[in-house]
Amino acid sequence: MKINQQNIFEDRKQAFKICEQTIKQHSKSFYAAFSQLPKKKAQSIYAIYTFCRVADDIVDEEKDAQKLQQLFQELELFEAGSVPNHPMWLALEAVFSEFPMDIRPFYDMLIGQRMDLNFQQPKTQQELLDYAYYVAGSVGLMLLPVLSPTPTKIITPAKKLGEAMQLTNILRDIGEDYRLGRIYLPKEDMLRYQITTTHLEKQIISDNFINLWEALAKKAEKLYNESLEMIPFIANDARHALLSALMIYKELLPEIRRNHYNIYEKKHVVSTRRKIELIHALKRNM
Repeated sequence: MKINQQNIFEDRKQAFKICEQTIKQHSKSFYAAFSQLPKKKAQSIYAIYTFCRVADDIVDEEKDAQKLQQLFQELELFEAGSVPNHPMWLALEAVFSEFPMDIRPFYDMLIGQRMDLNFQQPKTQQELLDYAYYVAGSVGLMLLPVLSPTPTKIITPAKKLGEAMQLTNILRDIGEDYRLGRIYLPKEDMLRYQITTTHLEKQIISDNFINLWEALAKKAEKLYNESLEMIPFIANDARHALLSALMIYKELLPEIRRNHYNIYEKKHVVSTRRKIELIHALKRNM
């Protein structure tokens, strides 16, 4: 199919609409943040998010190694210029035609999903951070060409933001992940804080558990703060949206603290009211 470069986003508007519905359904936080972008940039984020969501669902919902391999093969076809006839790929073709996208982080993200299919509990915090890069830091790199005119200058802080968000996910989902047979807490940290699988099984929220949780939360907060180094290199029309996403996601950590670290009985979310407060506060301070 020959691309009409001038009108490709308009030609693919139905594909982008499907991607927008995906992010609206699965990540209200990201949608609240990135829907503030100019239309083409917002649509591009929706398409990238959809790729990540499809991969995530193959692993978490379907646990299907064959489907994940098929997604790898579709990505290879896409890279070679043979675009699969699917809304996600058609939308991504428009994104790649508009922005100087790098295909490598898309492959890295799928490598991270393969790590989940063949899950092994990380031994150290460094192993956890390596994993966090593949499943989330890679996403930061996917987004950079849409958000920044000079993406290669801010690769490290973009990785750090993705890693911070993934650590936040892990700290929010300890109970849910345990029920799925996964423990992302590093073995050396569990040993240091004398936390065993029995504590997780019995849902014991002890002082030691809180101290372990806080050690990782402080690591995440440090990564969030270090990721702010990228902000001067983010396009003016994207800066508020990116900061909104960062602040909303980071807010999950104090939200869990306010709920006394009860990560077993509920999945913590940032309320719509609090999201609006954070977004408005950012607008006042910019």
